[in-house]
Amino acid sequence: MDAREMKIKAAAAALEHVEDGMRLGIGTGSTAEEFVRLLAEKVAGGLKVEGVPTSERTARLCLELGVPLKSLDELPQLDLTIDGADEVDAQLRLIKGGGGALLREKIVAAASERMIVIADESKVVDVLGRFPLPIEINPFGQASTRIAVEKTAERFGLTGELKLRASGDGLFTTDGGHLILDASFGRIPDAEALAIALNAIPGVVEHGLFINLASLAIIAGPAGARVMDAKN
Repeated sequence: MDAREMKIKAAAAALEHVEDGMRLGIGTGSTAEEFVRLLAEKVAGGLKVEGVPTSERTARLCLELGVPLKSLDELPQLDLTIDGADEVDAQLRLIKGGGGALLREKIVAAASERMIVIADESKVVDVLGRFPLPIEINPFGQASTRIAVEKTAERFGLTGELKLRASGDGLFTTDGGHLILDASFGRIPDAEALAIALNAIPGVVEHGLFINLASLAIIAGPAGARVMDAKN
């Protein structure tokens, strides 16, 4: 089973949790896109849902495939969000934001009664941090914000490169007009404390540590899909 087949397996298992009439947060990324394709087939077959996309990219795919969409202002309380992750640990703490949509992803997840993560086995880690942590920052004062992030990392004994994400010949810009600082820490032993410290930096808009948001994770591997919850 190749990587895409595993993503489809995870997406199909998550689709079983979607019920008629749900208000659904729809994630961003390659695994979430497989979910959108499967969801569109169900919608074409009569399933009634209203979706809130977590990015412009997801919105375009949903509209192309016929998945009904609303804004989060129109549907401020959601039943379920289904989204991918760049890393997930045994406590269902996540690193997200590899696609640059972490701010909207976190807002949508927080507005949902439940969040289901879909991923393949390669995303499961013992300790978060192997994947560079995306930190969304305001363009104004970016140099000062970077220094503040560096000092915060030093307090936690974290080392590794901090690099502004590039796109083409310039800098990557999020849907909200912000920049992404990717922090290659390698290991983040205390994700909760780091999350609080990053939130205290004025220039940090949001970060990719998703803690106490996921209800369960559906992890696909060569043998099929399995369910992880915080007790596993």
